[in-house]
Amino acid sequence: MQAINERGLVMIGCGFMGKALLEGWVAAGVSPEAVTVRDPAPSDWLLAQPGLQVNATPPEAPAVLVIAVKPQLLDAVMPSLACFGGGATTVITIATGAPVRYYEDHLGPETPIVRTMPNLPVSVGQGVTALYGNTAAAGDGLALAQALFDAVGTSVTLAEEEMLHLVTGVSGSGPAYVFALAEAMAASATELGLPPELARALAIGTVAGAGHMLAVPGADPTELRLAVTSKGGTTAKALEQLRRAPDGIGDLARLAIDASRKRSLELGQG
Repeated sequence: MQAINERGLVMIGCGFMGKALLEGWVAAGVSPEAVTVRDPAPSDWLLAQPGLQVNATPPEAPAVLVIAVKPQLLDAVMPSLACFGGGATTVITIATGAPVRYYEDHLGPETPIVRTMPNLPVSVGQGVTALYGNTAAAGDGLALAQALFDAVGTSVTLAEEEMLHLVTGVSGSGPAYVFALAEAMAASATELGLPPELARALAIGTVAGAGHMLAVPGADPTELRLAVTSKGGTTAKALEQLRRAPDGIGDLARLAIDASRKRSLELGQG
């Protein structure tokens, strides 16, 4: 984080994801005084952070520019960011959809650009972030992006930019699928007779505990499923329902991931 503390980090937009990233990066050693945030409607949280420069004049050549606005706002903000192009600043974008060439058109192909797809668990230091860098980002630019996102979880580097659309459907949108499962489990248990608060506690605790088991190095979801499923037992009977064709969990997962992927493609096309 030394380069950032010496030269600065500028963030454009600071919604929920921006807030989560900033909290993690500051905890990992980024000095708040080195961070400038530009946001037309800064939150109370942002304004209350000691040291952060909110809507102040940014440094001319910061180490990193983070674009954290919603995709539909990109066209409005990109012209004002042309001054950060040229190669001195690594540009990291968390906006969904827009391809690297979009940023190169605005900032120049010599600008190191790293597209990223972080997910919501970055807010608890357990995020998974996929990265794709242009040719100019190879080496120092990509390494800087990896260091930032490893500070809030883990990162993976993609060989092809098109993979980001599918990553969006798996890990980007994925936490919502897990939350929806917990909702459905709690609602169904309530309908079948458990008190609502008990049903909710059981569903949340089960999903959280299973997640911890999956996070153990070397864990395999298939092996874990088999370990908890006795032949002819209660779990096996439940899984029969979850996996039945044509609307079982496998089919639904494929449909959900593909729908998210297609929407990512649409956003990229403007």
